[in-house]
Amino acid sequence: MSVEGIWDLSVATPLGSVAAVVELRRGPSGLTGLAHGAGEEVPLREVESAGDLLTWKQSVTKPLRLNLSFSVTVEGDTLHGTSRAGRLPASKVSGVRRPAGPGAGR
Repeated sequence: MSVEGIWDLSVATPLGSVAAVVELRRGPSGLTGLAHGAGEEVPLREVESAGDLLTWKQSVTKPLRLNLSFSVTVEGDTLHGTSRAGRLPASKVSGVRRPAGPGAGR
């Protein structure tokens, strides 16, 4: 299953809903990506896709400095799952892939 593309995410955190954009690409060494949100851009680490399961890790500094682990299920152009920051409770994640094509998402 292809997971490449630009995804608009919503993360339901204890501090409220956070919008983020994740860009996933497949390169010679596997999946890579970037996350944009809260005024920062961070690289994704350990991006893995197996069947409909997609996982990655990322660090953020806004609104708090956190190391996040994402585990989501991809169903076509939607995804849902959780994000976890250490011992904090898991936050629900949902997302929609932007349409591909000339000028899409920009």
